[in-house]
Amino acid sequence: MERKCNNLPFLVLMQTSKAIHERIKEEMAKNKLSITEFSVLEVLYQKGKQTIQQIGNCILISSGSMTYVIDKLEQRGLISCNACPDDRRVIHVTLTGDGNRLMNDIMPKYHEFVHHMFGSLDSVEGETLVQF
Repeated sequence: MERKCNNLPFLVLMQTSKAIHERIKEEMAKNKLSITEFSVLEVLYQKGKQTIQQIGNCILISSGSMTYVIDKLEQRGLISCNACPDDRRVIHVTLTGDGNRLMNDIMPKYHEFVHHMFGSLDSVEGETLVQF
């Protein structure tokens, strides 16, 4: 017996989310980045110096995953990690020059992609999505 999803808006939203995720994944792969790595770089690019916990809270991933991603980005020379002089438990993370250059290259293309995906929504449709 075949079962169907009875909530079409939910199904469409989930399918759309998956399609957007896959498209972003393809774009980031061109820059040898995972979506999570890009998300970390984007937070730092938009907000400047952050703690690992602050970054994790922004992109909603566990601290164990954060450590792995931070280590990879630091090894690539895209970010710099420095201990907080006031609290040794806290590590501040910033973009390096190479990280900034990479994000300066990626972000206009990323914004163009987002605009392409959502630019056709009028203000009411945009508000509906945000309130949802």
